[in-house]
Amino acid sequence: MATDDARTYSSLVTEGTDRAPNRSMLRAVGFDDEDFRKPIVGIASTWSNLTPCNVHIDELASHSAEGVEEHGGKPLTFGTITVSDGISMGTRGMRYSLVSREVIADSIETVAGAEGFDGVVAIGGCDKNMPGCLIALARLDRPSVFVYGGSILPGFRKGEDKPLDIVSVFEAVGQRAAGQIDDKELKEIESCAIPGAGSCGGMYTANTMASAIEALGMSLPNSSAQLAVSKDKREDCRRAGEAVLRMLETGLRPRDIMTREAFENAITVVIALGGSTNAVLHLLAMAHAAGVPLAIDDFTRIGQKVPVLCDLKPSGKYHMAHFSRIGGLSPLLRMLLDAGLLHGDCLTVTGKTMAGNLEGVEPYPEDQDVVYPVDRPLKTESHLRILRGNLAEDGAVAKISGKEGLRFEGKAVVYDAEEDALRGILDGEVKTGDVIVVRYEGPRGGPGMREMLGPTSAVMGRGLGKEVALITDGRFSGGSHGFVVGHVSPEAAAGGLIALVENGDPITIDASADEIRLEVPEEELAARRARWSPRPPAETRGTLAKYARLVSSASRGAVTDADL
Repeated sequence: MATDDARTYSSLVTEGTDRAPNRSMLRAVGFDDEDFRKPIVGIASTWSNLTPCNVHIDELASHSAEGVEEHGGKPLTFGTITVSDGISMGTRGMRYSLVSREVIADSIETVAGAEGFDGVVAIGGCDKNMPGCLIALARLDRPSVFVYGGSILPGFRKGEDKPLDIVSVFEAVGQRAAGQIDDKELKEIESCAIPGAGSCGGMYTANTMASAIEALGMSLPNSSAQLAVSKDKREDCRRAGEAVLRMLETGLRPRDIMTREAFENAITVVIALGGSTNAVLHLLAMAHAAGVPLAIDDFTRIGQKVPVLCDLKPSGKYHMAHFSRIGGLSPLLRMLLDAGLLHGDCLTVTGKTMAGNLEGVEPYPEDQDVVYPVDRPLKTESHLRILRGNLAEDGAVAKISGKEGLRFEGKAVVYDAEEDALRGILDGEVKTGDVIVVRYEGPRGGPGMREMLGPTSAVMGRGLGKEVALITDGRFSGGSHGFVVGHVSPEAAAGGLIALVENGDPITIDASADEIRLEVPEEELAARRARWSPRPPAETRGTLAKYARLVSSASRGAVTDADL
């Protein structure tokens, strides 16, 4: 029988003669007398059939509910939204993607707070689901577990053994523009790259964030490396329901787990995996929700000692399915712990420490080449570089694998919207040696900070990956690669120097010195500043307008409650 401490919130809804109306409502959705003596656990489902990332999450939610019931709790399942980045990518609809992170967080907090849930299991699939769920769990600070919906299997063209994914399709668009493939081949790639349920299959944002959350301690061991359509993933969901009940018994809460050291573990794992630049934005926001001081310069500090170990897409060779097949995240965590790169004493949702979870974990098979040894890394320092300079006084985030070089000097080709940049790339306006500048796409200016997967994929598809650079006050998909710099802060809409760049201006990007500079004399910049005036808001009503008024700089995680 649950203790009163385990029913801290639900007892306020269900106990006493004056709560007869509340109980009456709950009886109508399946409660009986016995259920009113159980802890109530909310199952936050991001199910939707609008994207393969989330199309199976209703089934996963049912397994978590079963786990709760089997271990003495009463589950109540509720829904929240998802936005498909892959479907909205390249359109004005993509402005809603980052906004959806806040909507998800607000909705989970709202339902759990209003209904008196004692604990929560949150299940996410597409990119913004995961940080959205974790922001809510940190705010609520009630016993909670996050479950990742799992990664998709790679697709294959008939008669070929090269694995495909959504980035393959985006890059095929660039190949078609360059005349390297025809319409028939583009259609074949389009038709087979996404074979079923699950999140995009490389170390893109979804798999990056799932791994970071596991390293943070907020999901069960190896939850991040299970395939969406696997028995392991269904069992993971059931065990999450059980884990929440144990947390209720012991009083373990998210903020006990989401400590400064735990966030350092998450950053370490993102770097070792070669993960998405979006992890910077999301981990800052998650730490803010948990009341943990974290800054973009922490990524630089940690990145100086943590190597890139995993040969995973987009810059590498393998998909998440290959990583899962050789053992998933746990052996990597063990490697990092043994190398002194993880805080082993951090608590996790199992009730054990990180080191405790990793006891007895077997190493990767000797014949695999997905994960490299710590003493023989793919890259000795982080691929995520925090750049500063006159063009990004508050910082910018670059993803430098080393394959594209460490320094780029070129002339600016300026576009004030993603669509214009994509057209310019596909139409051949962009030439070798250019620095593509895409601005007014920041958190406030977009509004919504769109991802630039279309332009970066077009660059790669046209064979310009090592020949041009792209900088933006927007952001990049986890599938983006090449010499790319995003999150430029201050953004153009806030009067950042990126707003003053003109065609032909020389720009220097130095990933060794972590510097990005507009090489224009100060007198000229002062004259341009005097001529510049802010643009009218891109939106004046609705969700995007509200977001633009509230959102902070990307260098602070683009949070919407920074000054509250």
